[in-house]
Amino acid sequence: MSLEVRLFTGPEILAAIDDLARLRMTVFAEWPYLYDGDPAYEADYLREFVKADHAVLVAACDGPRIVGAATAWPLAAQDADFRAPFAAHGLDPSRLFYFGESVLLAEYRGRGIGHAFFDHREAQARDCGAEAACFAAVIRAPDHPARPEGYVPLDGFWGRRGYAPVEKLVTHIAWKDHDEPDESAKPLQVWLRTL
Repeated sequence: MSLEVRLFTGPEILAAIDDLARLRMTVFAEWPYLYDGDPAYEADYLREFVKADHAVLVAACDGPRIVGAATAWPLAAQDADFRAPFAAHGLDPSRLFYFGESVLLAEYRGRGIGHAFFDHREAQARDCGAEAACFAAVIRAPDHPARPEGYVPLDGFWGRRGYAPVEKLVTHIAWKDHDEPDESAKPLQVWLRTL
């Protein structure tokens, strides 16, 4: 099969929701997210994403199989609670494009797909007039018991792409870890790059 990275439009995203939900749950179950996913929540999340103006989903496909996906949409379309720390930090959400998940099955990593995900999302952000692109990465304690030995964070990759953590800009998203009885809010460090 040939590996292809391409943009999905609204109807294509809706047709692939079940596959995308399974992909998100598989990859986010791993460190550092440790997400104990729920298929119904995932499908609802993706349906809401499709409704956002200027939203883009970049998919990596091995033949008909979706093996990776990355999302982006204007930060102004995000939930008000999620946007609030940006505004409090002096950043105008209407000028920012937010990069959501970037998930790729382990056996497809190291092939340049991560760069393609960023290239396509940055192009969409520029086309929409955004001044900067940003994303948020979960913060986990260095001595967390689930941290795999030899784990190398993606900070170096993100830095080479021109992104840097914004000092003291942390937002929160709630989800349930595998070892938690219920959801809890997780801190996420915001990274930003001027376009």
